[in-house]
Amino acid sequence: MGDLFLRILDIFLSLIILLITTPFLAISLFLVYLNDFENPFYVSERVGKNFRNFKIFKIRTMIKNADKYKIDSTSEKDFRLTKVGKLIRKYKFDEFLQFFNVLIGNMSIVGPRPNVIREVNLYTDEEKFLLSKNPGITDPSSIIFSDLSQILTNYEDPDIAYNQLVRPWKSRISIFYLKKRNIISDLIIISLTFLSIFSRKLSLFFISKLLKRLGASRDIVNISIRNKKLTPSIPPGGNAIVRSRVERGK
Repeated sequence: MGDLFLRILDIFLSLIILLITTPFLAISLFLVYLNDFENPFYVSERVGKNFRNFKIFKIRTMIKNADKYKIDSTSEKDFRLTKVGKLIRKYKFDEFLQFFNVLIGNMSIVGPRPNVIREVNLYTDEEKFLLSKNPGITDPSSIIFSDLSQILTNYEDPDIAYNQLVRPWKSRISIFYLKKRNIISDLIIISLTFLSIFSRKLSLFFISKLLKRLGASRDIVNISIRNKKLTPSIPPGGNAIVRSRVERGK
């Protein structure tokens, strides 16, 4: 009954959000097209629930054929980003097309962010728990690390920087939340996601309070406030800091 209710809620909220944001999406798509007269839609393969691949929808914010460079983590200074793409990413408009994924059923509004196969192949056994549920548009770690592009700026290899600085905490927080979530907490996450667009500091404050109320460990609560510099860490279930992206065997 809980899963059915969440599915109905996903569909209802997705329809409302798409209805409200349609004018902004139309303007964004038009601006992207005017930038280089190429397809403004971006469709990419991600790994979803139970390791099933699916197509994720976004507004294109990079140059055409940006995927050929096989760079999965985007820094603020990524040469593939277009000028209009940077603006669209700043306000997260590129992500709003994923509400169509929610309507299709291969994503939920709240859930761990879906990853590309190259990153999923690096998952530890503990991290594979993230693939036991539908991926989502947002979750606590999405808000906590919404400044991902700034975090990765000035690193020579943003993919390694992501695996060392962000992935360990992002995975820990997402695993914890998947085990503790409820309908009320999901609604709070959705509200805080929109709040983070206007006040990141305030949204982080409320996220830390929510995680603490759900029983998160002190280190998770502390990292959620994001008032300290991130340092290389070991991903959950791992035995060493990631030094390369050599794929693990499944």
